[in-house]
Amino acid sequence: MRPDLAILALWTGWLLSWILAASWSNRTEAHPPIGEMLRYRAPMLIGTLLMFVPAIDDEGALRIWRLAWCATWACVACVAVGIAIAWWARLYLGPLWSSRITRKADHRVVDTGPYRLVRHPIYFGLLLSLFATAVAKGTLFSCAGFALLLLGIWTKARQEERWLSRELGANLYAEYCRRVPMLLPFGPKARIP
Repeated sequence: MRPDLAILALWTGWLLSWILAASWSNRTEAHPPIGEMLRYRAPMLIGTLLMFVPAIDDEGALRIWRLAWCATWACVACVAVGIAIAWWARLYLGPLWSSRITRKADHRVVDTGPYRLVRHPIYFGLLLSLFATAVAKGTLFSCAGFALLLLGIWTKARQEERWLSRELGANLYAEYCRRVPMLLPFGPKARIP
Protein backbone atom coordinates (compact mmCIF):
# COMPACT_ATOMS: atom_id res chain seq x y z
CA MET A 1 0.00 0.00 0.00
CA ARG A 2 1.21 3.50 -0.76
CA PRO A 3 1.58 5.88 2.22
CA ASP A 4 -0.86 8.42 0.76
CA LEU A 5 -3.52 5.72 0.47
CA ALA A 6 -2.78 4.58 4.03
CA ILE A 7 -3.32 8.15 5.27
CA LEU A 8 -6.56 8.41 3.31
CA ALA A 9 -7.73 5.05 4.73
CA LEU A 10 -6.94 6.17 8.28
CA TRP A 11 -8.88 9.42 7.88
CA THR A 12 -11.81 7.65 6.20
CA GLY A 13 -11.96 5.07 9.00
CA TRP A 14 -11.80 7.84 11.60
CA LEU A 15 -14.56 9.86 9.94
CA LEU A 16 -16.96 6.94 9.54
CA SER A 17 -16.39 5.64 13.07
CA TRP A 18 -16.67 9.16 14.55
CA ILE A 19 -20.02 9.71 12.83
CA LEU A 20 -21.34 6.35 14.08
CA ALA A 21 -20.15 7.11 17.62
CA ALA A 22 -22.15 10.35 17.73
CA SER A 23 -25.17 8.34 18.89
CA TRP A 24 -23.45 7.57 22.23
CA SER A 25 -23.89 11.11 23.45
CA ASN A 26 -26.08 12.28 26.34
CA ARG A 27 -28.97 14.65 25.75
CA THR A 28 -27.89 18.24 25.09
CA GLU A 29 -29.18 20.67 27.70
CA ALA A 30 -27.67 23.91 26.37
CA HIS A 31 -25.40 25.25 23.64
CA PRO A 32 -24.17 28.66 22.46
CA PRO A 33 -25.96 30.42 19.59
CA ILE A 34 -25.45 28.88 16.14
CA GLY A 35 -23.68 32.05 14.91
CA GLU A 36 -20.78 31.41 17.26
CA MET A 37 -20.13 28.08 15.51
CA LEU A 38 -19.29 29.87 12.27
CA ARG A 39 -16.18 31.40 13.87
CA TYR A 40 -14.56 27.99 14.07
CA ARG A 41 -16.49 25.91 11.53
CA ALA A 42 -15.71 28.17 8.54
CA PRO A 43 -11.90 27.90 8.84
CA MET A 44 -12.21 24.20 9.68
CA LEU A 45 -14.31 23.49 6.58
CA ILE A 46 -12.03 25.45 4.24
CA GLY A 47 -8.96 23.92 5.90
CA THR A 48 -10.32 20.40 5.45
CA LEU A 49 -11.02 21.02 1.78
CA LEU A 50 -7.50 22.40 1.25
CA MET A 51 -5.87 19.61 3.25
CA PHE A 52 -7.23 16.93 0.95
CA VAL A 53 -6.56 18.58 -2.43
CA PRO A 54 -4.60 15.92 -4.32
CA ALA A 55 -0.87 16.54 -4.73
CA ILE A 56 0.43 16.97 -8.27
CA ASP A 57 3.23 14.47 -8.85
CA ASP A 58 4.38 15.08 -12.44
CA GLU A 59 6.19 18.37 -12.06
CA GLY A 60 5.48 18.86 -8.36
CA ALA A 61 4.02 22.30 -9.08
CA LEU A 62 2.06 22.33 -5.83
CA ARG A 63 4.70 20.51 -3.79
CA ILE A 64 6.91 22.43 -1.39
CA TRP A 65 8.89 19.32 -0.43
CA ARG A 66 8.96 15.58 -1.00
CA LEU A 67 9.78 13.22 1.85
CA ALA A 68 11.77 10.02 1.66
CA TRP A 69 9.78 6.79 1.77
CA CYS A 70 10.63 6.06 5.44
CA ALA A 71 9.78 9.64 6.52
CA THR A 72 6.42 9.41 4.76
CA TRP A 73 5.66 6.15 6.57
CA ALA A 74 6.67 7.83 9.84
CA CYS A 75 4.00 10.43 9.05
CA VAL A 76 1.50 7.61 8.47
CA ALA A 77 2.38 6.28 11.94
CA CYS A 78 1.89 9.78 13.43
CA VAL A 79 -1.53 10.02 11.77
CA ALA A 80 -2.47 6.67 13.33
CA VAL A 81 -1.14 7.71 16.76
CA GLY A 82 -3.03 11.02 16.62
CA ILE A 83 -6.26 9.27 15.69
CA ALA A 84 -5.70 6.75 18.50
CA ILE A 85 -5.22 9.60 21.00
CA ALA A 86 -8.41 11.29 19.76
CA TRP A 87 -10.32 8.01 20.11
CA TRP A 88 -8.90 7.36 23.58
CA ALA A 89 -10.10 10.79 24.68
CA ARG A 90 -13.45 10.36 22.91
CA LEU A 91 -14.08 7.02 24.60
CA TYR A 92 -12.93 8.38 27.95
CA LEU A 93 -15.31 11.33 27.67
CA GLY A 94 -18.11 8.92 26.80
CA PRO A 95 -21.62 10.36 26.66
CA LEU A 96 -20.39 13.90 27.49
CA TRP A 97 -18.87 14.24 24.00
CA SER A 98 -20.44 16.42 21.32
CA SER A 99 -19.25 17.73 17.98
CA ARG A 100 -20.66 21.11 19.02
CA ILE A 101 -19.97 23.16 22.10
CA THR A 102 -22.68 22.00 24.50
CA ARG A 103 -23.59 21.18 28.05
CA LYS A 104 -24.82 17.62 28.27
CA ALA A 105 -26.99 16.02 30.91
CA ASP A 106 -24.80 15.19 33.93
CA HIS A 107 -21.98 17.37 32.56
CA ARG A 108 -18.90 17.82 34.75
CA VAL A 109 -15.23 18.71 34.41
CA VAL A 110 -13.38 15.58 33.30
CA ASP A 111 -9.81 15.85 34.59
CA THR A 112 -8.59 12.25 34.59
CA GLY A 113 -7.32 9.91 31.87
CA PRO A 114 -6.17 11.86 28.81
CA TYR A 115 -7.82 14.98 30.27
CA ARG A 116 -5.20 15.10 33.03
CA LEU A 117 -2.49 15.59 30.36
CA VAL A 118 -4.20 18.22 28.23
CA ARG A 119 -7.59 19.94 28.41
CA HIS A 120 -8.44 19.10 24.80
CA PRO A 121 -6.87 15.69 24.01
CA ILE A 122 -9.23 15.06 21.09
CA TYR A 123 -8.05 18.28 19.46
CA PHE A 124 -4.43 17.45 20.29
CA GLY A 125 -4.75 14.02 18.63
CA LEU A 126 -6.44 15.44 15.57
CA LEU A 127 -3.87 18.24 15.26
CA LEU A 128 -1.05 15.67 15.43
CA SER A 129 -2.73 13.67 12.66
CA LEU A 130 -3.42 16.77 10.58
CA PHE A 131 0.16 18.01 10.96
CA ALA A 132 1.54 14.61 9.91
CA THR A 133 -0.84 14.58 6.93
CA ALA A 134 0.31 18.04 5.82
CA VAL A 135 3.99 17.08 6.21
CA ALA A 136 3.48 13.83 4.27
CA LYS A 137 1.72 15.64 1.43
CA GLY A 138 4.19 18.50 1.37
CA THR A 139 1.97 20.81 -0.66
CA LEU A 140 1.10 24.45 -0.35
CA PHE A 141 -2.58 23.47 -0.07
CA SER A 142 -1.97 20.99 2.76
CA CYS A 143 0.08 23.54 4.72
CA ALA A 144 -2.59 26.23 4.24
CA GLY A 145 -5.25 23.68 5.19
CA PHE A 146 -3.40 22.76 8.37
CA ALA A 147 -3.01 26.44 9.30
CA LEU A 148 -6.76 27.04 8.88
CA LEU A 149 -7.63 23.87 10.81
CA LEU A 150 -5.27 24.91 13.60
CA LEU A 151 -6.97 28.31 13.73
CA GLY A 152 -10.44 26.71 13.75
CA ILE A 153 -9.57 24.16 16.44
CA TRP A 154 -7.88 26.78 18.63
CA THR A 155 -10.89 29.10 18.23
CA LYS A 156 -13.29 26.28 19.10
CA ALA A 157 -11.21 25.28 22.13
CA ARG A 158 -11.23 28.87 23.46
CA GLN A 159 -15.00 29.19 22.89
CA GLU A 160 -15.55 25.82 24.54
CA GLU A 161 -13.53 26.87 27.57
CA ARG A 162 -15.47 30.12 27.99
CA TRP A 163 -18.75 28.19 27.65
CA LEU A 164 -17.75 25.43 30.10
CA SER A 165 -16.48 28.02 32.56
CA ARG A 166 -19.90 29.70 32.55
CA GLU A 167 -21.90 26.48 32.55
CA LEU A 168 -19.88 24.39 35.02
CA GLY A 169 -18.63 27.12 37.34
CA ALA A 170 -15.82 29.60 36.74
CA ASN A 171 -13.86 28.60 39.86
CA LEU A 172 -14.04 24.88 39.12
CA TYR A 173 -12.98 25.26 35.50
CA ALA A 174 -10.30 27.86 36.35
CA GLU A 175 -8.68 25.41 38.76
CA TYR A 176 -8.57 22.81 35.99
CA CYS A 177 -7.00 25.39 33.63
CA ARG A 178 -4.30 26.20 36.20
CA ARG A 179 -3.28 22.54 36.43
CA VAL A 180 -3.56 21.28 32.85
CA PRO A 181 -2.24 22.75 29.58
CA MET A 182 -4.72 23.57 26.83
CA LEU A 183 -3.53 21.79 23.65
CA LEU A 184 0.03 20.50 24.12
CA PRO A 185 0.95 18.00 26.84
CA PHE A 186 3.62 19.49 29.08
CA GLY A 187 3.01 22.86 27.42
CA PRO A 188 2.29 26.14 29.15
CA LYS A 189 -0.96 26.45 31.03
CA ALA A 190 -3.11 28.67 28.83
CA ARG A 191 -4.82 31.71 30.19
CA ILE A 192 -7.95 31.05 32.18
CA PRO A 193 -11.17 31.77 30.26
